Amino acid sequence: MLSVDEALARVTSAFQTLPAEQITLTKGLGRILAEDVSARLTQPPVAISSMDGYALRAVDIENAPITLTQVGVAQAGRRFDGAIRTGECARIFTGSVIPDGADTVIIQEVTHTDGNQVTIEENAAVGANIRLAGLDFSEGDLLLSAGKRLTARDIGLAASMNIPWLKVRRRPKIAILATGDELVMPGESKQFDQIISSNSIAVGAYIQGLGGEPIDLGIARDTPESLREALAGANNADLLVTIGGASVGDFDLIRKVLGENGLEVNFYKIAMRPGKPLIFGRLKNIAVLGLPGNPVSAGVTSVVFLRAAVESMLGVDPSRVPGMAIARLGRDIEANGIRQDYMRAALDYCKDGSLLATPFLQQDSGMMALFAKADCLVVRPPKADASKKGDLVTVLRLDEGREF
Repeated sequence: MLSVDEALARVTSAFQTLPAEQITLTKGLGRILAEDVSARLTQPPVAISSMDGYALRAVDIENAPITLTQVGVAQAGRRFDGAIRTGECARIFTGSVIPDGADTVIIQEVTHTDGNQVTIEENAAVGANIRLAGLDFSEGDLLLSAGKRLTARDIGLAASMNIPWLKVRRRPKIAILATGDELVMPGESKQFDQIISSNSIAVGAYIQGLGGEPIDLGIARDTPESLREALAGANNADLLVTIGGASVGDFDLIRKVLGENGLEVNFYKIAMRPGKPLIFGRLKNIAVLGLPGNPVSAGVTSVVFLRAAVESMLGVDPSRVPGMAIARLGRDIEANGIRQDYMRAALDYCKDGSLLATPFLQQDSGMMALFAKADCLVVRPPKADASKKGDLVTVLRLDEGREF
C-alpha cells in the first residue's frame, strides 16, 4: 500500500494550473487570484481627519484651555480653501481634508463654542487624529497576490484600490459519479436493502466550497453498460470523481470498466484509515479519482486528496492552505496500526488557549452523523504509540470555511 504522503505527491503533480478568466470585482468572493493586484491610487490620497472636531495648530493649544477663532468649515468631500493661521481653527469632520496650516485635530468632545469662538479644553500633539496620505497604502503597492482565495475583506480592499476587474483561475469542472444498485436519491422510495445516495451530494457541495464546478452524472448501476453510459457525461471535465465500486467485491466494476476504456492506474490502495480503497489514474485526457463508498471514507479522502487536486488546478498557494494544527488530546488513545489514521474528533480550547482535540469513541466509517459533528481529524502516523490525555497531536481542522 502507498503512503499518504506519496499518494498526495502523485495527485498534486498530475494537475496543471487552469487558465485565467476575467470577472467583475463583485463576483470575486471565494475565487483564486491568477495574478498579483497592485493599488491604482494612494489611500488616503491626502491627509484627512479621523475624527469630528477642529483642525488647528498644535502650538496654539499647548497652554489649553484657550479660545481660538473659527474661520471656516472643512466638510467631507469639500475642502476648506483657506489656511489656518495663529489663533485660528476650522470645523472639520471625519474624512475631511486637513486644511493648509493645520497639523492637529482636536475632538469636539473637549470643546465648546460661542459663535465663532471655540474654547479648547485640552492640548494635543502634532498629528493627533490625522490620517496621513498613504497611511493605508500607496499607488503601486502589491496588496493581493496570485494564488490567494479572495475573502470579503479582500473584495473591499480591491474596491478601495480602485480595481473593477480581477483575473482569477477558471473553476475546475469535476464530474461526480455514484455507483451501486443499492443507491436511491433522497426523497425517493426505497426497498429495505437500499440506501440513500448522500455521498455524491456531499462531495458536490464540498467541490463548490473549494471553488470548483460539480457536474452530477447521477448513479450508475452495477452493470458495465450503465457505467459506460454514465461516463459519457465526463468528456469535458477536468477531473472525474467516482464514488463506490473501488474495492474488490464481485460487483466493483470501476477498475474493470474504466480499464477497458483506457484507464491508466497511477495507484490503488492507500495506507490510511478510513479510505484504503482509493484509485487515482487517468482516463485518456481526464484525471480520475475513485473514492470509497462508505460515507466517512469518501469524506476523509475528499478532504485529503480531492481538495489537493482542486487546489492544484486552481494554483492555490500551499502556504495559504489552512487546516493543519497542533492540539492536546482530550482522552487516551490506543497505539495505531500500519495505516495512517484520521480519527474524527471534537475541538475545544484548553484554559491556556491551546487546542483540545477529543476523538470520538466510535470511529466506524459508516457513521456520517459523527463525521458531521466532528470539528477536526486527529492524524496519527502509521505504527504510532499509544497516546495519553494531554499529549500533543496533529489535527486537520474541518472548520476552515470550505469544510466537508
